Amino acid sequence: MAETVPALFEQELLGVKELLWGAEIKQDIFQRWSQGFYFSSSEKSALEQAKGGPCAIIAPVQAFIVKNLLLEYKGFHFRDRVNASQGSTTCSSKARPLQVTSEVQSRILVRALCEILSQVSNRHFCVVHIDESGAKREGDRNKNLSDSQDINAVQFHEDLRVIMFVTLGQVTKYYLDHIAALQGKFGVLLFLYSVILSRGLQRVKSECFDLQEPLIDETYGYGSQALINLMISGRATMYVWDHFQEIAGLTLMGIEKQSQVGFITIMEYHRLCTVGSFYKNPIHPVWVLASDTHLTVLFSDERQLVSLETKSEQARRIFKRFDPEENNFISSDKLRDVLQALNLVNELEYVNIMKKKLDSECLGIILLSAFMDEFFPKEESSTPDLFTLFHYNGLAQSHVNGQIQYHIGSAILLESDIKSVCESNAMLTVLQTKWPNIEVNWCDGATPSLN
Repeated sequence: MAETVPALFEQELLGVKELLWGAEIKQDIFQRWSQGFYFSSSEKSALEQAKGGPCAIIAPVQAFIVKNLLLEYKGFHFRDRVNASQGSTTCSSKARPLQVTSEVQSRILVRALCEILSQVSNRHFCVVHIDESGAKREGDRNKNLSDSQDINAVQFHEDLRVIMFVTLGQVTKYYLDHIAALQGKFGVLLFLYSVILSRGLQRVKSECFDLQEPLIDETYGYGSQALINLMISGRATMYVWDHFQEIAGLTLMGIEKQSQVGFITIMEYHRLCTVGSFYKNPIHPVWVLASDTHLTVLFSDERQLVSLETKSEQARRIFKRFDPEENNFISSDKLRDVLQALNLVNELEYVNIMKKKLDSECLGIILLSAFMDEFFPKEESSTPDLFTLFHYNGLAQSHVNGQIQYHIGSAILLESDIKSVCESNAMLTVLQTKWPNIEVNWCDGATPSLN
């Protein structure tokens, strides 16, 4: 590794600054984003978020932390292992003993950050840090830059420097050696800048496609969908559907492939977007959940929740693509399109015969149930009917007792195609975009907050 000459990245950093914040940075929003990666004292594997805004970074990082812990410790008992790791370990579990909590936290944090970096680049990695020696030389500052509580955006950007690495192992060692910088006041921002530079400024801009607004909202300070996608999937696309869609002659890129962790959003319930299968069915049973204003994390230790789709599950998903109103029926004229999408026989003569059979009363519609009975009579499902869900929210004030904790719920998938609608229950509403027939009983009877 070699530290780059600051001038080489001066324009890049200026471009990143403008891409994120726009022409002018509001100090109050900058301050909200100025926080480090630190873990809750009440839930030692859960990152804590101080104020609204940086959940676009913190929630995806937490999702990767949880994903790795579930893999390493074979389930949710990682919670007890991490929480109990402060002292000596007497647990009879076959899992190897943990070190003291701070070492465990550093390890799981750095592993998650490096995994996110590995998704955005396979050539080189840019680590952005603060040149504290340069800050001290200015003479007007009596405190260390990373400890100051009132550093403004101008001062912050003046002292940014970049180190180039060619292997992820080098990045891991650097972060572990400089863990205080990640935990310090600007840890989240430094990592965000590192992600964008590692991806490449021009590449991020091209993936955003005609982005008119900065990645961080100038009014409310929320991260954009492009920023969320960059953190989760490694690409800064603005859309959440699979592959691409042709709209008004434009090719709009979505999610390229099945992601390590997923994403579901209440915006789909409001029909403001369509989340594709790659996000709804990630490789691991971990999802970033989006409300109107905040990001949280849902996860499970039930691996079958993300097993490969059966043919009948694929058929239901594709049928619903042609049923955007979720009426559980399609226009008879759409039958050929559905059959074609499923690679089933779709010659016109055959389609006309099936139309008459499935729409015997000539109503002009074909019911989902009739379609499934005809083409997939022995319906199988890869998803269990009963499973446990866990929910994380990094804002302490969103918890009843003001302390961050994982909330545990017992989920059941009902047999009916008719889902209950309860707009006052935002959690159930967003979960039903993934599992339409789900009901969840949360421990202590308190539904966790999405906000």
